[in-house]
Amino acid sequence: MNIQNSITDVGNLLVGHAQNLEALTGCTVILSPQGATAGVSQRGGAPGTRETDLLRPMHMIEKVHAIVLAGGSAYGLDAAGGVMRWLENKKIGFNTGLTLVPIVPAAIIYDLGIGNPKIRPDAEMGYEACENAKKTKPEEGNFGAGTGASVGKIFGMSHAMKSGIGTSSRQIGGGAILGAIAVVNAFGDIVDSQSRKIIAGARNIKKSKADSTSQDSFADTLKVMNSLIGRGILSIAGKQNTVIGVIATNVKLTKEEANKFAESASDGITLAVQPAFTMLDGDTVFALSTGNRKLDLNILCAFAPLVFADAIRNAVLAAKPAAGLPSAKNK
Repeated sequence: MNIQNSITDVGNLLVGHAQNLEALTGCTVILSPQGATAGVSQRGGAPGTRETDLLRPMHMIEKVHAIVLAGGSAYGLDAAGGVMRWLENKKIGFNTGLTLVPIVPAAIIYDLGIGNPKIRPDAEMGYEACENAKKTKPEEGNFGAGTGASVGKIFGMSHAMKSGIGTSSRQIGGGAILGAIAVVNAFGDIVDSQSRKIIAGARNIKKSKADSTSQDSFADTLKVMNSLIGRGILSIAGKQNTVIGVIATNVKLTKEEANKFAESASDGITLAVQPAFTMLDGDTVFALSTGNRKLDLNILCAFAPLVFADAIRNAVLAAKPAAGLPSAKNK
């Protein structure tokens, strides 16, 4: 198999973006027309989500038909309505006896502070994302739900950096594939999971330059939070944050196992974002099982954080400057 380092390597998935480059917002849809067993992990303190309760154990629904990731804060949840309409037109959905109801969970990021806050992802944009969906590797960086994403906001947007959306995959266990897609809009800094060096984040007030991303140009959010000034500004720091995404596999999972898979994948946020899961972030990770491969769940969950952390890193490295914010590409 030709692995493209993409969530679409998992199979039976299509990914589509739609965005408004002037307003700097957008949405991304991960389509599973055949239906996928799903779970969710919601660990951030400020979530914006739709249809997450039905993904938990002891609830009736077993499979979903799409996941929507969007900007626009809670307004962006409207994009899921357009995805439902597209799926309905394709005669895809949960059969209630009278009609088909597409199951479309969603999560959003707050990107209203970077572009035009009056323009947000809506049903039309969600429908457009479905029309753009494809089996090949989706675009990374300033596309879809990553169009208005940014990181490192403890000093406000004036010292933040541009981020975006990224994807990754890894083959393990003789044919088992894990794939991830992540929208990175974190309050804190993004670090390389191996070197622990900051690759994007809050820029040092004294040394920040638009074209500089050397280590001494970063403020280091953890150090700031532990300082007197950090403790003073934390209460007024921007609430414009969240990492959202999807981890997927071609391994057959039950609903309970899918929830455990999502929980393990969300540990990738801990590997790549510091700090992770703050009360200022709405960190949410969905899990999808699309195939019939067999693999011990412990092995799958051991690699899930690594794959999700890779998607976070790729989102940052692919981002381009926008709205006056520099990106890791400025090196």
